Amino acid sequence: MNIYSWNVNGIRSALKKGLENWFHETNPDILCLQEVRAETDQIPESMAKPEGYFAYWNPCQRKKGYSGVGVLTKIEPDAVNYGFDIEEFDVEGRVLQLVFPDWVLNSIYFPNGGSGDDRLDYKLRFYDAFLENSERWIADGKHVLTVGDYNTCHKEIDIARPKENENVSGFLPVERAWMDKYVEHGFVDSFRNLHPDTRDVYSWWSNRFGARGRNVGWRLDYAFVDEALMPNVVRSEIHTTVMGSDHCPISIELEPPFAPLPIKSASAEAEVQ
Repeated sequence: MNIYSWNVNGIRSALKKGLENWFHETNPDILCLQEVRAETDQIPESMAKPEGYFAYWNPCQRKKGYSGVGVLTKIEPDAVNYGFDIEEFDVEGRVLQLVFPDWVLNSIYFPNGGSGDDRLDYKLRFYDAFLENSERWIADGKHVLTVGDYNTCHKEIDIARPKENENVSGFLPVERAWMDKYVEHGFVDSFRNLHPDTRDVYSWWSNRFGARGRNVGWRLDYAFVDEALMPNVVRSEIHTTVMGSDHCPISIELEPPFAPLPIKSASAEAEVQ
C-alpha cells in the first residue's frame, strides 16, 4: 500500500505545474494533500473526484484561499473526521482523518508558528490536541499513521543551516522539544528510522535566494507511525526531484496485515488501578 503526501502550496498553482500528470503517473493508493488553498468547486472535477478514488476535501472555513487539506484514496474508509472536534483548530481546515478497520490515517497541515507569540501558542496547543487524539485511537486498538507538513524540523540533521535558524519558528527549541515528546509517546519518524544517517535530504526550500538549487532546505514533511506499525513499513522516501511546489512529496509504503493492538478501555484501566 503506497501513501503519498504533498504540501502543494495552492492546488490551482500546482495543477498548472503538472500535479495531475504526476498523480496519474504515480498512481498512489492514497494521496494526501496539504495547503490546498481552494474551495472544492475551484478544483477541476478530474482532480476533485478522480475516477477510481474516494475524494475528501476540508477547506478552511475561517478564510478563503488559506490552508485546506484533501485526501484521494482507492480504499474506502469506515469514517472520515474533519478535525479533532475542537472548533478553534477545525475551522482552519488542517485535518482529514480517515478511519479504517484497524488503523487511522491523518493528513495534517500543522500550523506555522512564525507570526508571533499567539500563533506559536496556537501551534503548540494544536500539537497537543493532535497527540491526545492519536493516543485515544491507540487506546481504542487502532494503529495511527500521520503524514503531512509538521512545520518543524526535529533534529539538526533535518535542516541545512541549524545555527542560523535556531531562533526561527520551525526550529525553535520549544517546537523541537514537542517533537521529542511525540517520539517519547511511541511514535516513529519512518524516514529517519529507515535512513538514520542520510543527510542533505529536505522537503521544503525557500523561494528566495535560489535555495532549492543550492539545496538549502528544511525537512518539514513527515510520515510518523506508532511503533507497533513500524515493522509493516517497507519504504519511506522523500521525492526531492518532483517540482510543482516549494515542498516536494514524501511517500510511505506499508505491507498489511497489521498486528492487532490491545484495547485499553477506561473500565479496564480503572480495574488495573
